[in-house]
Amino acid sequence: MRPTPPPTPPLKGRGFKREAASAVVSGYARDHRRNPTEPELRLWRHLSGSKRGGFKFRRQYVSGSRILDFFCPAIALAVEVDGHTHDADTDFVADGILKTAGITTIRVSNYDVMTNMEGTLLSILSVAQTCPARWKQSQ
Repeated sequence: MRPTPPPTPPLKGRGFKREAASAVVSGYARDHRRNPTEPELRLWRHLSGSKRGGFKFRRQYVSGSRILDFFCPAIALAVEVDGHTHDADTDFVADGILKTAGITTIRVSNYDVMTNMEGTLLSILSVAQTCPARWKQSQ
């Protein structure tokens, strides 16, 4: 008969905290998908279903500890819709972190989305067309 191995030592909170934090962020993202702001809802109507240049976007995408308003995984492009409460310095730091992860970020204002949708969409499409593909497209 084989001896029973000793019990595995606890993770000292390292693994649990990461999983718990990820679950919390995912929960926030789910809530944001269920209750989007009006500008996000309007922009999503134009980005969903690969309507713009064939780029497929996801909404409220979780990347690490951040929730991206819209994200195109094929080209690693994040679109953030910013209201008047956004802090430019904080956004600059967040964009830098995303850049080190290979994600390009474009920021559009609530005002532009609500008053100039075509201009906003053209701006997003022009940036999307300059982003390199992350993987080869199967033919």
